[in-house]
Amino acid sequence: MKNGNILIIEDDADDKEILEDVIVSLGNTNKIVWKINGAEALSYLSASNEKMFIIFCDMNMPIMNGLELKRLIDADPVLRKKSIPFVFYSTAATQNAIEEAYTTLSIQGFFKKENDYHKTKSIVNTILEYWKSCIHPNA
Repeated sequence: MKNGNILIIEDDADDKEILEDVIVSLGNTNKIVWKINGAEALSYLSASNEKMFIIFCDMNMPIMNGLELKRLIDADPVLRKKSIPFVFYSTAATQNAIEEAYTTLSIQGFFKKENDYHKTKSIVNTILEYWKSCIHPNA
């Protein structure tokens, strides 16, 4: 799992590029996969046999938003059993979205996008290092 793919679900190409640059600059060699909305990500996750390390997901996207995607992942027994760490990384950090994400969905974190590269790097490093250290059922 720790060598698995890092899935970025993000409709903004600039935000994706920043997140990808941060991940690479931290020395991660995991394959990075990018999907522009929840529907593409769900199709990928359902069809792929590749191991996943973590999912970074935006909230507001066309076609299928992050909350809808996570509901469908949680409802799918095969995807749920994969226990892929799932964090929201979004500018849309409203109190309602945060409450729903933590009380009705099985997320592992909700982080607000920063406008500062160094803050972004610190947050992403904390997330990745935490999951590299965790014991995981699919390790």
